[in-house]
Amino acid sequence: MSATAEATAAGGRLSTLDKYLPVWIGAAMLAGIALGRWIPSVGEALNAIQIGGVSLPIAAGLLIMMYPVLAKVRYDKLDSVTADKRLLVSSIVLNWLIGPALMFALAWIFLPDLPAFRTGLIIVGLARCIAMVIIWNDLACGDREAAAVLVALNSVFQVIAFGALGWLYLDALPRWLGLDATGLDVSGWEIALNVAVFLGVPLAAGYLTRRIGERRKGRDWYESRFLPKIGPFALYGLLFTIVVLFALQGEAILGRPMDVVRIALPLLVYFALMWAGSFAFGKAVGLGYERTTTLAFTAAGNNFELAIAVAIATFGAASGQALAGVVGPLIEVPVLVGLVYVSLWARRFFRPSPLAA
Repeated sequence: MSATAEATAAGGRLSTLDKYLPVWIGAAMLAGIALGRWIPSVGEALNAIQIGGVSLPIAAGLLIMMYPVLAKVRYDKLDSVTADKRLLVSSIVLNWLIGPALMFALAWIFLPDLPAFRTGLIIVGLARCIAMVIIWNDLACGDREAAAVLVALNSVFQVIAFGALGWLYLDALPRWLGLDATGLDVSGWEIALNVAVFLGVPLAAGYLTRRIGERRKGRDWYESRFLPKIGPFALYGLLFTIVVLFALQGEAILGRPMDVVRIALPLLVYFALMWAGSFAFGKAVGLGYERTTTLAFTAAGNNFELAIAVAIATFGAASGQALAGVVGPLIEVPVLVGLVYVSLWARRFFRPSPLAA
């Protein structure tokens, strides 16, 4: 478990680090924005270190963040998740049918007069989360094994469906409805590389660590001695990733405050509706707290790294589409941190699950 999960299971009290997590994240966001604004060379240097459009500093931060959580996954229990058809079908429907359609509707409702921002938001809606959702789920005491399966499922669909959904929501559907259409030229290789870096590397590292650690020292040593040592690095990696991300985009955010506000409004509505609707749906179909929480966070989160990369590659770094992608994590990070605490509060409405052996 994460520190939050362990504290909650033990008696509902949070550690000092977890209790003030929103403060640390807020400070990391402000630090990143300040670095990018006041020391432009920092952002330029970070942005210059990339392979195939993937920022290596961000990839490093996500690896540090996700590795401890994925090392905690009991991979021998994944079959219990893949056998849960309610969870898998619900996740596919929420992520690949409802999520993109909801963002499309909100983008047109809130930004009918701003086509660039509207397009950027639709791209954000198409990029389903495969990275940071891992830590939100862990902090909210969700099902780690279920999160690993659903994130892998999203990754497969992302490679296969992203381009087709981009054509549907930016070109075909607007034409059918008599609205303005926009093309989207996206490379399947770019998406596959994004998935490989942001999920494949930490997933492989986590799996191999558990496999080798248990084989050599046993599960008891691995879970009681090794995992507590690497556990805090998940939060360190999260804070580092936020600083780097906002250092890269701080100038754009501060330079266009009213544009940020216009983009933020539909995003706030989107995250609230997707998370609350998915959480309520999970409880309604009989999922326990852990899997309901996992379903809600995997449905509400978005892969902003991919959305920003696609927007910049297609429309340019200074475009409104790219700015919309940048505003995504500005809103997503604090909102989903808040929803971690909402999840922990809502846990009282579920029957307690027996502790895993």
